[in-house]
Amino acid sequence: MWMKAMLVGLLALGMGYLYHTDPELPAHVLNYVSESLAQMQPSGGSQPRPPALEEVIAHAWQTLIAAPSRRWRKVAVGVNACVDVVVSGVGLLQALALEPTSGRDHEVLHSKEDLKDAFIHYLGKGAAAERFFSDKEVFQRIARAAAEYPGAQIYVGGNAALIGQKLASNPQLVVLLCGPVGPKLHELLDEQIVVPPESLQETDEYHLILEYKSSEQWGSSRAPQANRFILSHDVSNGEMRALETFVSSLEEFNPDLVVLSGLHMMEGMGRDLWEKRLKEAVDVISDVRNEVPIHLELASMTDRDYMNQILLEVMPIVNSIGLNEQELLFLTQSGGGPHADLTSWDGIPDVGRVSDILLWVLERHGRADRESEADLTRIHFHTLAYHVLATVDGHWANQVSAVAAGARVASAQACALQAVDVSKVVLKAPLHFYSSFTEPRERLMVDPSSPVTVWHRGNVSFHLTPVLVCKQPLRTVGLGDAISAEGLLFSEALL
Repeated sequence: MWMKAMLVGLLALGMGYLYHTDPELPAHVLNYVSESLAQMQPSGGSQPRPPALEEVIAHAWQTLIAAPSRRWRKVAVGVNACVDVVVSGVGLLQALALEPTSGRDHEVLHSKEDLKDAFIHYLGKGAAAERFFSDKEVFQRIARAAAEYPGAQIYVGGNAALIGQKLASNPQLVVLLCGPVGPKLHELLDEQIVVPPESLQETDEYHLILEYKSSEQWGSSRAPQANRFILSHDVSNGEMRALETFVSSLEEFNPDLVVLSGLHMMEGMGRDLWEKRLKEAVDVISDVRNEVPIHLELASMTDRDYMNQILLEVMPIVNSIGLNEQELLFLTQSGGGPHADLTSWDGIPDVGRVSDILLWVLERHGRADRESEADLTRIHFHTLAYHVLATVDGHWANQVSAVAAGARVASAQACALQAVDVSKVVLKAPLHFYSSFTEPRERLMVDPSSPVTVWHRGNVSFHLTPVLVCKQPLRTVGLGDAISAEGLLFSEALL
């Protein structure tokens, strides 16, 4: 007995020394040591085993998350919608008789070889990406092969439709969806979603979702985490043909909130089209009455000129944006912002760098500057390990609940569950971090019992919460859309 007690004591001292010398030691390592300590305690009359950090955080979310005092009643969502065919990426490419080589990115896919190159490139990074496939006939052949592949699944697709589906799960909310809605998609949509007759079309637009698992290998490339690669030949969404119908329907629908997505789809249509269409989009968006907040959901892009135009022309006229780590980095690279020289994130994105870029967007292109006429006051950033909600003071309320609700839905949905199962998730977020990558900066920590950390830079408030990462994710498609939708459900605009 005394030997076991001595071992427990030594292990406890060792754990304390590790934490003191390196407080940023990964949470799951500390958690493992804690569990080992608990297991070595004598069974007779011993104290109960302390809960794991994942369990503490999941329980704390339940206490922290509360509905806003004023909820949305009607939300209008547009304009990209399609049918998703979800399939094993490696399996499909093998079925297409393609052999693995070294990966290489392509802004637009023109052939099966281009698809193979780009898929391997992003599989090796474990990063999400979306590309336009220029050849309609080749794409249709790939789509048929995907639909016939064993285990292929059919879902609602497109950011707007996915956000609409998530919002419609709230029975007190009426959702208007504008976009190219064909018969199959209409059948899949929640019956609570209203689709204007002008949005209905005879055929569906199909997107292929090539998923891969964590550690899945093809040739010499191995995925560091689970993710997906999306391809489509989608002209309706690519030209945002439903945009005018969307805005013209707002007056009759009279929404409390407008959610816009699909701008990324225009990138693959060529510069001449996106330059013209983006100007038209800005004019149309500007017609939305000022008292209705507009949220813009971003997605994967590769054309820096196009992203910079969105940054300059679209972001100042919306109130809120949602984006992930790839999109945030591309945003600062395109606009010459902080850390633009960073070519890619090295593992989990550094919180200080993320904070710097978010602040830059709100100061340069939003209303953090009190003299600015821009409308942007809210950014919901999400990455695998944590989420950050950055808001200009005085414009939004209930941020603690909003960021925690977004993380909670990410933890549950990735595991294909309705609620978080602590046995199926793991904490990967840093427990200690800095508010900025450069001075002056504040050293901050995550308290698992109250897992939303708050800091301020000027008149911008930052709310960070860790994500309990699903150990074996079953579906990654639409996770960002679900996060943004849930965050919006728990947000309150102070307009």
